[in-house]
Amino acid sequence: MARAATAIITLNAIKQNYLYAKSLSKPAKAIAIIKANAYGHGAIEVAKALADVADAFGVACLEEAKELRDIGIKQPILLLEGFFSTDELEYINENNLWCVIHSQFQLEALQRTKLTKPITAWLKMDTGMHRLGFLPEKYLDAWQQLSKMSQVENIVHMSHFSSADELNSPTTKQQQALFLEAISGLPGDISLANSSAILTKAVARQQWTRPGIMLYGASPIDNETFTQTLIPAMTFITKVISQRTITEGESVGYNALWKAKKTTQVGTVSIGYADGYPRHAANGTPVYINGKKSQILGRVSMDMMMVDLSMFDKQNCIGFDVELWGDNILANNVAKCSETIAYALFCGLTRRVNKRYFDKVL
Repeated sequence: MARAATAIITLNAIKQNYLYAKSLSKPAKAIAIIKANAYGHGAIEVAKALADVADAFGVACLEEAKELRDIGIKQPILLLEGFFSTDELEYINENNLWCVIHSQFQLEALQRTKLTKPITAWLKMDTGMHRLGFLPEKYLDAWQQLSKMSQVENIVHMSHFSSADELNSPTTKQQQALFLEAISGLPGDISLANSSAILTKAVARQQWTRPGIMLYGASPIDNETFTQTLIPAMTFITKVISQRTITEGESVGYNALWKAKKTTQVGTVSIGYADGYPRHAANGTPVYINGKKSQILGRVSMDMMMVDLSMFDKQNCIGFDVELWGDNILANNVAKCSETIAYALFCGLTRRVNKRYFDKVL
């Protein structure tokens, strides 16, 4: 019997989440963000599932774009970090890739390069995130340089919110005001809204949105109202492989982080941090075992962890299914218990986790 650690990916859930993102932003178009192997869900499978509905796809780098072109994806693909070296421009030019331009190096490299046809450039403004982009006072100059290049046929204005997941933060309004002031009078489409802004900031949606984490059924906002409108696309499961009775005062796992206050049925589950389950998940982090909610006990180890089987009395639980996150245990809740975010949980799954794909919501 193969090890049971499995991520079940429901592709139609991702499609429905994408269509929901579009419905919130009409008449805007939406770039399906499938960087980082579609946030751990499988970029090839997700791209194929969205191929009949997606306006465009977004990835981090050329290698991720090539993967999609190699399987026949025809939509425009946006390189969210642009190009890293001049020699990438030939492939970008020949394969209808859209390219973020965020630095003077990229402007100068593009100016020096002869292309067979002009490309679409997404000119990025740094409105406060301070990762990539031209500062607002430098943006007009960058736009003027781009607009004069024969290598460029279209310029989209973009920026990225740093705090759109904080509903009462003034930062998003400040960033948007800076952005709109800097591009005042300039032609071209606008792209501002990530998942958080799509869900909460109608004024920021503009012509192009960039749904990412919401495609996979997790909300970037710590509010159940937004989670309820999304369909979890990944169910991470395994099985109970061992069971024992722990008496009062005994502990389980490394460093005795959990001690029994009474006689307790404890199960060992075949999952650990080498699979991508967070090592720092606290005692009490929820799991769902054979139709009942339970919790983990003690420290997560590399290949295993322990769970509470008390609700099954003395029933033999070996072979019972354990949902780590999915429909019954939201990834956001596991992330909160682990001092991380759902993005990291999804992206952290390792290669020894088997992935199974279904077209329809089960």
